[in-house]
Amino acid sequence: MVNYDNNFNDELRQRLSIVDIISRRVPLIKKGQNHWGCCPFHNEKTPSFSVNEQKGFYHCFGCGEHGDIISFVMKSQNMGYIDTIKELANLAGLKLPDYKPKSPEQQARENSYFEIMESAAKTFSEKLYDESGRAALEYIRGRGFTDEVIKKYRIGYAPKNNILSAKFSTQKEANVIATGLVRRGEHGLYDFFRDRLMFPIFNIHGQIVAFSGRSMDGSEPKYINTSDTELFHKRRTIFGLNFARDAIYKANRSIVVEGQIDAIKMQTYGFGETVAPLGTALTEDHLQILCKSNRNITFCFDGDTAGQKAAARAAGLIMPFLRDTSDVRFAFVTGGKDPDDILKKSDGVVEMKKIIDSSAPLVDFLWNTANKNFLVSTPGGRTRAEKFLTTEIKKITDPTLRAEFDQEYNQRKFNSWHKWKKNAANNVEHSEPVPEVDNLTKNTLSGIIEKFPELAEKHSDFLLKIGADFNGSKNAVCALNQEDAEKFIVSIKLKNYINNLQTDRMSALKEMTPEALKRVKALDSEIESATEKLNKLAEI
Repeated sequence: MVNYDNNFNDELRQRLSIVDIISRRVPLIKKGQNHWGCCPFHNEKTPSFSVNEQKGFYHCFGCGEHGDIISFVMKSQNMGYIDTIKELANLAGLKLPDYKPKSPEQQARENSYFEIMESAAKTFSEKLYDESGRAALEYIRGRGFTDEVIKKYRIGYAPKNNILSAKFSTQKEANVIATGLVRRGEHGLYDFFRDRLMFPIFNIHGQIVAFSGRSMDGSEPKYINTSDTELFHKRRTIFGLNFARDAIYKANRSIVVEGQIDAIKMQTYGFGETVAPLGTALTEDHLQILCKSNRNITFCFDGDTAGQKAAARAAGLIMPFLRDTSDVRFAFVTGGKDPDDILKKSDGVVEMKKIIDSSAPLVDFLWNTANKNFLVSTPGGRTRAEKFLTTEIKKITDPTLRAEFDQEYNQRKFNSWHKWKKNAANNVEHSEPVPEVDNLTKNTLSGIIEKFPELAEKHSDFLLKIGADFNGSKNAVCALNQEDAEKFIVSIKLKNYINNLQTDRMSALKEMTPEALKRVKALDSEIESATEKLNKLAEI
């Protein structure tokens, strides 16, 4: 029998939302900190089945059933352990490894990695406060970090010499190299991190699995990170998440910033739900982990070109994770600043809160991106913009939500890009009398415009003449389907047409000339034909 170790099972629990998995079989309603529904394991009418997203377990107060995401699938679908792991791995998008029980040697090796990482962190912390780290300590204090914050996040300094190579000389060389702290060169072992401000990277359990080193003199690369190891995978590790988990749960959102210093400063100044990818390389794995904690995410990036690109990438990656309960937003720190710069100011917390609170919803961010990146004043530019929006919308997995996005953008495209936006006085020839329409009809037409922008585009010339409200009216209503809505518009157009014909007929009768009488006869025929069409329309 194949066994899957706790590392893989923990990753499944981390990546998958227990609420999402259980709600596929049990309708859940959030009340307080938990989600509630009727227990699938015994008959009940009053919900006593509780699901806690943060702790990752369910409990029924009626029958006592209790467990996690794995036990729920096993019990609710009557599946074996191996089949359950395969099913969950498929949902999580993970390749199912052929795990075997860990050997004593493998367990000892992993324990050795953690011991080496912990020892290295202590060494870096000590060096920050001795003579070799004076410049680094002055730098980090100059960035507004107190000793309390330095201690909490275990910030340290890697000296210029090969201190770790010497420190771990008695350790098994292969294990030291496997941590990524030390490498082998032509002349022996050397430290990977030298003359860098050091930020430990923790796993979700608070264990150090890697380091990120920051230059202090502005040299590039600004950050270098431990390469992927047995303990650390950059694509699946989020900086600060171990500190932010409780705050994300309480705030009902996460905030994603660009760098480690920004994340720490945000957490320190009251935005405890803040995390950061390691650099701007946000991945689908990062978002899957974040969405497991909470699907409300505010991306807060610098307002420069790199920040804008990072935001556009984030928007594209988040689309498959959207649900109808998601609240995804985008905030930008402009003026060549970042969150750290803002928070240094005396009123920095207030200003930062304003930036976060004024963040743009995802639907607006994508719309603004399309209008910025394409020349929508031209047919070609509009075509490219529409293709961009269509491509992004197709990534949404929920068909109802996808349809809502599509309808929203169809309306915006009509309102912003097409001909009704132009001045009616300059674009509509009033060769015919403007028909009089009562307010109730106008409000119904405004409702049709709101609900079916494609009909508004099709009949825009006529709707402009009668003064229909294209900007949305608070009294606008439309309970019609699309077919009946078009019949409603066409019937008004036919009535207007018949009225105009009758007006022309009265004018012709006054002339009493042979030519006028011929025109009356032709008008009678046209009135009869139009009236017949109107009657048939009413019968359909």
